[in-house]
Amino acid sequence: MEGSIVLFGPPGAGKGTQASVIVEMTGKPQVSTGDMLRSAVSMETDLGKEAKTFMEAGKLVPDSIIIGLIEKRLTEEDASDGVLFDGFPRTIPQAEALSRITLVSTVISIEVPDDDIVDRIVGRRMDPETGEIYHVSFNPAPAEIVGRLVQRKDDTEETVRSRLEAYHDQTKPLGDWYSSLGILVTIDGSGSIEEVGKAVSEAINQK
Repeated sequence: MEGSIVLFGPPGAGKGTQASVIVEMTGKPQVSTGDMLRSAVSMETDLGKEAKTFMEAGKLVPDSIIIGLIEKRLTEEDASDGVLFDGFPRTIPQAEALSRITLVSTVISIEVPDDDIVDRIVGRRMDPETGEIYHVSFNPAPAEIVGRLVQRKDDTEETVRSRLEAYHDQTKPLGDWYSSLGILVTIDGSGSIEEVGKAVSEAINQK
């Protein structure tokens, strides 16, 4: 399938798992703008140096720099048939800029009710010794280690709901924009990993 794929969904929707399914199916490399930024800064490329001045000042890196990094990434051999964008674009101006440098053929939106997301994230517990993640309901830890499990400080209901609100504010207009182009596929992310994976596969095969 020609063209790039955009994947978005709220925090805790299981995007990482489904991104792996898409990469395996299509052979398109997964592209994270955060990873590209960190790499450009550490390699001290021209764009990296420019980005660093904004980051050190505590400012958002301008879209023009992000798009520049993406444009450079698209020239690499493994991106000849497009890439999988995870978490980008976040705004309509970013989507418009992206459309000028690559054909976006499919946009997959994984949707999960807010209350389900809250249950998923607030119930997470981490074993500080191994880094393993458990869940009080869906994936309980062995009884002998329950006492040492911790909840990450940003996994509280208040923080999660605030992140969800920001996500909806940003991506609702973006979803409408892609929908008007006829390339948005909405997937119910509240099923099992296998069910969601099957729906993602079908969405890609239909394109």
